[in-house]
Amino acid sequence: MKRVLSHPLVALAAGLALRLFFVLKSPATSGDTPLYEELATNWVKHGAYALSLNDVITPVDVRMPGYPAILALIYLMTGRSGEAARLPVMLLQIAADLLCSIAIARIASSLVKLTFGPDPSKRVFTLALWLAALCPFTADYTAVILTETLATLFSAITIYFLVRLAESHTELFHPSNRLKASWDKTSAHWAAFFGLTVGATTLFRPESPLLLVVAWIVLAMSFVKHGEFLRWLKLASLSGLLCFLVLLPWTIRNAVALHEFQPLAPKDATLPSERPPTGFMAWERSWLYRMSECYAVTWKLNEENINLADIPARAFDSESEKEHVARLIERHNKNNNLSAEADSEFGVIAKRRTAQHPLRTYLVIPFQRVLTIWFTPRIELLPYNGTVFPLADEWENDRPDLVVTLFFFFLDIFYLLAAICGAWKLWESSGRVRLALAAILAYVVIRTAFLTTVEAPEPRYVLVCFPAILALATVAFLKRSGAPNTIHPPT
Repeated sequence: MKRVLSHPLVALAAGLALRLFFVLKSPATSGDTPLYEELATNWVKHGAYALSLNDVITPVDVRMPGYPAILALIYLMTGRSGEAARLPVMLLQIAADLLCSIAIARIASSLVKLTFGPDPSKRVFTLALWLAALCPFTADYTAVILTETLATLFSAITIYFLVRLAESHTELFHPSNRLKASWDKTSAHWAAFFGLTVGATTLFRPESPLLLVVAWIVLAMSFVKHGEFLRWLKLASLSGLLCFLVLLPWTIRNAVALHEFQPLAPKDATLPSERPPTGFMAWERSWLYRMSECYAVTWKLNEENINLADIPARAFDSESEKEHVARLIERHNKNNNLSAEADSEFGVIAKRRTAQHPLRTYLVIPFQRVLTIWFTPRIELLPYNGTVFPLADEWENDRPDLVVTLFFFFLDIFYLLAAICGAWKLWESSGRVRLALAAILAYVVIRTAFLTTVEAPEPRYVLVCFPAILALATVAFLKRSGAPNTIHPPT
């Protein structure tokens, strides 16, 4: 039995069964699903990356083109589009997520090989493959038409190349190796792949270049320490250039079609005819941190009536401020449109709240958003309401819902705590792995900080970090046989 379970195909078969369960039993949709499908449909039918605005096919840059390109390809291959093509898309996403599981196993085994040598890395590969294949938090996103599955796959491949790049760098500066050439082919090889895959990931998630920036900042510290700034500059330039080359067709398209320099999607993801509600969003950032508040307020803006009673008390510092917001909400609800004047008034309220309580806006609320995106049951795609309190009432009235919600919550905590333990074990065991580990951890921290500034703190936005989380979590369960690799080159 142990030999059977250690075979990669058995783990992948179990992962396939889990993903088919979600696809067949709990297929889901999102607010972005029709948008992606329309972009892909117009691309196929009209040859334009565009939306129909007022019955006119209008070029847009509201989303990155990677996912609509995948949809368009499937539409061409199957002769179906929109809802009729969702099952083929989901089957492709199943294959992509299983491939992501293999990439996660490769990340874990590479980190362990750097630390403890090749023997335990083989066992870690199998363990990581099982852990990734059976992770429901990534598996359930194969059942929805969103970018998360493919973005997570490319993120996993990118992190793997980052680990190999850091490994080649560590070997380069080992005392037993002498730096003779100004250009190391192995490092250049991994730097090139790293840059290309960062670019590919960016085609799905526009904030992905954060990994490129963070990685090179971390690596620069070691290169500069060894007096090799020029070598670092060459490798950084190579990866940066290749990343930009991947984005170049999209950049040229935006310059030609929209007369703008835009290698990414616009920050506010607005249509050409839309005005970003900057004042309203600034006001939200002074109090909003729960997903339920996004449904009640954020995603109703300019779409439907906003109920003042759904806005929590912490959004108001005084009765006069609440009355001011009530008047602005009433004006919005007359035609479900936030005027420029009302948006400006929300901006004034936001500035006043921030001036009175700067720590709340810049520290407390962002920290609460961190808790929202990381410490959550992640059941937003499943047919459960996720209500826990009052605990006694939920246990009496909807016991299955409560059990599932608590199980997924504690499973999320398990992954995160195991990842922390795994990272600590690697850091303490060998200096060889610290450069790669520092780059990965810095990326998770910086990306998390960035997401606290995004309009809606959605837990799905950190799924691209789960390849690192699952790989590190695997290490926590590694039983070492023999002494770790104790070579400690300068880092």
